[in-house]
Amino acid sequence: MNRSTIGLFIGPLLFLMFLFMPQPEGLSQQGMMVAGIAVLMASWWITEAIPIPATALIPIVLYPLLGVMAPAEVTQSYAHHLIFLFMGGFMIAVTVEKWNLHQRIALNTIRIVGMTPDRIILGFMIATAFLSMWISNTASTMMMLTVGLAVLHQIAREIDADATTHNIDTREGHFRFGIALMLGIGYSASIGGVSTLIGTAPNLVFAGIIEDTYGISISFLQWMLFGVPLAIVMLAITWFYLTRIAYPSEIDHLPGGEITIRNEIEALGKISSQEKKVLFVFSCVAAAWILRGVLDIKALHLIKDSTIAMAGALVLFVIPSDWAKREFLLDWKTAVTIPWDILILFGGGFALAKGFSESGLTTFLAGQLSVLQGSNILFIIAIVTLLVIFLTELTSNTATATLTLPIMAALAGAMQIHPYGLMVSTVIAASFAFMLPVATPPNAIIFSSRYVTIPQMMKAGIWLNLIGVLLISLFVMFLLPFVWGIDIHLYPETFIPR
Repeated sequence: MNRSTIGLFIGPLLFLMFLFMPQPEGLSQQGMMVAGIAVLMASWWITEAIPIPATALIPIVLYPLLGVMAPAEVTQSYAHHLIFLFMGGFMIAVTVEKWNLHQRIALNTIRIVGMTPDRIILGFMIATAFLSMWISNTASTMMMLTVGLAVLHQIAREIDADATTHNIDTREGHFRFGIALMLGIGYSASIGGVSTLIGTAPNLVFAGIIEDTYGISISFLQWMLFGVPLAIVMLAITWFYLTRIAYPSEIDHLPGGEITIRNEIEALGKISSQEKKVLFVFSCVAAAWILRGVLDIKALHLIKDSTIAMAGALVLFVIPSDWAKREFLLDWKTAVTIPWDILILFGGGFALAKGFSESGLTTFLAGQLSVLQGSNILFIIAIVTLLVIFLTELTSNTATATLTLPIMAALAGAMQIHPYGLMVSTVIAASFAFMLPVATPPNAIIFSSRYVTIPQMMKAGIWLNLIGVLLISLFVMFLLPFVWGIDIHLYPETFIPR
């Protein structure tokens, strides 16, 4: 039997065990039910016994049946305002993709950074990371992979035709420059995604759970103040490691590489009026997200980041791309291509976290973990980060964040330290899995190029995983308190679980 078949049966068995096992002292009946549901969902998420979004729908059925929560209450989690932040962001992203604005941004970034082997890899990584801040990691990786493969094929033809370089092995899986380029594209998509709230799903899961558990809102700017510096440093380290240590290039110049990039740019033609309009809307939305946390304007305090995202999406529906044909920048045919499964997964995550909080399971777990009070915070953060990174190597990063964040909230309560310390570490770690193709969609996509083998990905990835543990731990301990104005060593009085 394969993993999914085993999980299909193990999950319900574990769930039934929780239903009929003796109730621990201090845990309510509803808490036991939520624990059983969490174990069932974890089993099915880890083994992918059924589609991951389908598992996220379990609380809608089991919460009411087991007396945890009324149907009207549990379904509120699936219409959380942060889900509309991602929905609006997705709609803006598919509009950017529809008019090829993302490709123009990426190609010009690569051209500006430079055309030596190391610089072209850096250019691809910067472009991919920037796109991943605003559009899905999967979409940015797919787009950059297409351009990267075109560059590699052209370079291979030029090298094979040159008598002075024909001894260089440019075959898939043997060309060090190609390996570094492909890994750079995939890794930078994951790294860039941690920069913004909409960059990758775990970030928004964190914001939603913080709001539902403690009633505290994380703003777009607040997250960027931490996420962007972390991403920049990790991106620089990854580039240096790939190009200087793991897979240094066999050549000191790229025959044909510059020609390919210039041809790709010329093929796009002059920037169209549609691209200019989309760029204007995108810029306004990004500016509004950032400035909402800075400007003291009453109107901005009445809205949330989700309001701005949906406003941007609606504007794209009404700005014409061709008025004579009554065509607009965004149409519904394009809009429905957004990843609805991610939105459902958010709902399941928020519902699970709400169940933890309202059933008293979070408080119970905090009591059980109280033995850790007084432990070294940096050590605990590093261990948590390490465990989450390697768990993410085997299962969905969004599912990992969804399952572990409520537990981290309980652990923070038990240790009487600020919840942000463990929870931010967890959510970043869920995006920093670099060893295996199954860990993240970008890893799987670059593996499909055949320029990278699993052993090659593991060789580079295991060291980047460990570097990620160190970097996340240090940034959470020292940068997070500074930019978010918190004391990581103290549990704030305002953070009382609802």
